[in-house]
Order: sequence, then C-alpha cells, then structure tokens
Amino acid sequence: MSTETLQHIALFEKCRNFLPKAREVQASGLHAWYKPISQSEDTVVIIEGKQRIMMGSNNYLGLTHHPEVLAAAKAALDRYGSGCTGSRLLNGTLDLHQQLEGELAQFFGKEACLVFSTGYQANLGVVSGLVGRGDVVFLDKLDHASIVDGAKMSYGQTERFAHGDLAELERKLQRAATGVGKMIIVDGVYSMEGDIADVPNLLKIAQKHGAALAIDDAHAVGVLGPQGDGTAAQFGLGDEVDLIVGTFSKSLASIGGFVAGPEGVIEFLRYNARPLVFTAALPPSNTAGVLAALHVMQREPERRECLWTNARRLQRGLRSMGFDIGTTETPIVPFLIGEFEKTLLFWRKLFDAGVFTNPVVPPALPPSRCRLRTSVMATHTAQQIDYALETFGRIGKELGVI
Repeated sequence: MSTETLQHIALFEKCRNFLPKAREVQASGLHAWYKPISQSEDTVVIIEGKQRIMMGSNNYLGLTHHPEVLAAAKAALDRYGSGCTGSRLLNGTLDLHQQLEGELAQFFGKEACLVFSTGYQANLGVVSGLVGRGDVVFLDKLDHASIVDGAKMSYGQTERFAHGDLAELERKLQRAATGVGKMIIVDGVYSMEGDIADVPNLLKIAQKHGAALAIDDAHAVGVLGPQGDGTAAQFGLGDEVDLIVGTFSKSLASIGGFVAGPEGVIEFLRYNARPLVFTAALPPSNTAGVLAALHVMQREPERRECLWTNARRLQRGLRSMGFDIGTTETPIVPFLIGEFEKTLLFWRKLFDAGVFTNPVVPPALPPSRCRLRTSVMATHTAQQIDYALETFGRIGKELGVI
C-alpha cells in the first residue's frame, strides 16, 4: 500500500503526521541519523565517499578489526555455517555458546552465565523473566530503554527514582509490601551521561531491603574493573552484586548479550526468559568473535590503559576550552550545546570537517539540554583526538557555544 491508500486507516495517522517533519529535516541537510557507512577501518569510517574520524562508536577497545577476532569469526562460518536457524531451547545451541557462557561466568566470578542474541534481549529477559505478579522492580530514570521495556513486559510493578537519588530509592523500597520480590536494576555506566553507578551504596540498600541487585554493564565491560570486568569489580564488589548483565556490541566487538549470576537463577531464566526461548540463537561467527575478543581483552590490558589515556585527553581538552561535559567519568564524553537546531548544525559542521559524533536530542532529554555525545577508542591516535578537539573548539566558538 502507498501512503495515499492508507489515508482512511486511523492507526496510521501518527505516521502521516510524522512523515513531513522527517522529510523536512532530511531535506535540510541536518539529518544526523541512519548514515550508511560504506567502509570501516577501525577509527576511520567512510560515509558519503569521505573519510571521517569515528568519535561516536562504542568500540572501546578497538577490537572490531583485530586479526584474531576476524579469523575466529571466519573459521566459525566455515565450521558451523552462517546461522543457527533456531532458538537456543531447540536446535540452536552450539558448543561455542556453552564455551562462551563458561568463560564469561569465570571472568565475572559467577556460578553460571546465559548468552542471548542481543544485549537488549538480555535485559528484556532478565527483568521480565524474574519480575512476576506481585513483585516490584526499581529503575533509575536514566536506565537504558531495554531495562524500561523489560519492566513493561513483566507482570510486576515498576518504581522509578530520579537519577542517582538513592534516598528516593530507599523511600520507595520502604513503601513496598513486606515479603514481595524486589529487584533493583541500574546501568553501571550511563550511556548518555558517562557517569558511574554508586554500586557500594546501591548494594547496602539492596541488602537492607532484601532486594536483588542487577547491574547492566553494557558500557563497563572492558572499560572498568581491574581486568575490564565491570562496575561491580571496579568497587571490589563483584562477588556481592547478584546479577551482571551485558552486551557484546561494545568492547567485545560483535553483537549479543549475557547475564551472569547464581546457577539457580540462570537455570530458571534458561527456560523462562521469553526473549531467549522465542528467538534464534546468536550466530556462530558472532559467538566465535566474542570469544576471541574476550581472550584478547584479557591478554592485552594495555588496550584499556590506552582507552583511559585517550578518554582523559578528550575530557581535559573539552573542559579547557570551556565546554560543559557534565559529570562524565568514562570514555563517554558528551558536551552540552543547548538548542535543537544549533546541536544539529554543530553536528553537520563536524561531519563536513571529517569528525563523526552523535547528537542527543528530544525526546531523549529536555529541549534545552541537547548535546553531542562523543566516545573514544583505545586505537584512536593522539593526532586524531587533537584534530577532533581543534575542530570542536573552532565550531564551538563560531556557534557561540563556548
């Protein structure tokens, strides 16, 4: 059906209203999303025929082009084929999946682990699988959408507290009925702010109120912790946090997700997490690539050191020029622009100058808090970061941001 033939369907009215606005932004040249990459060379990508420094990727350790990762993925293609063509429950479990689950459980110091096809599905499965009727799940208001959606999918009650406001969290826990199941789930590193969850105090509150504590370490694996083993490990609390959830689409250079925790919980989820049971298994090449990336990450801790050197270089440079980078403590470095139109114009000028960043605009945040989100990789050179900083500064002055 064409757009014209759908005029009489009320359900699609919102779509008809949205289309002209989308086309207007696209025609203006300020449309910053769905930009197709035609080639990638680690820190440099080719978009619209031009090389651009990638300053918006979550490829924190720069492993997407590591020869060991690529070789493992290619070998798995030859051995297992291109896909599993079935769910983990039925015909889709490979020995590679089980090997990866065993190695991740050991890496995070947990009894067991379960691998999902995406990190999004991991959070969906953990929250909706464990939070049932009569249970309560407590979310930080800046938790990732997958956590929020997992809570919506569950049959339990959802309580949200202001970002980082643990006093509000405790008040809400105190109001929960005695004896009900309770889960607190937060991001370890918040993807738009770059700040780190207060795990020690979250754990104290969880233990005081008999709540399970789950940490979504999507942006922390490979970044935080003595071995890149995440936020809980950063605070020396890996043994005490109940569940660690994560993704393979960032430091581990592929796609997929996992949850690590007590054996009984993992076994329950194996049969009760609908996003696992009712979707096709993680393809062999991806699984093998993750295993290889996990090995490289552990064998080459210097990558994490380079990542932090680059993160500090970018943070210092932006702050010294007068940019507002908020409370970031990690390689995620956002800087405030303010107005929607100015943010997209800033993005476009950077794009034209050969620097790719990510604009963050409503409804993700209030209209006056629009920003550009940058992130660094271990493999960025000092020259690339300095060129980006010089470009940020020049355009920032031109647009009156600094």
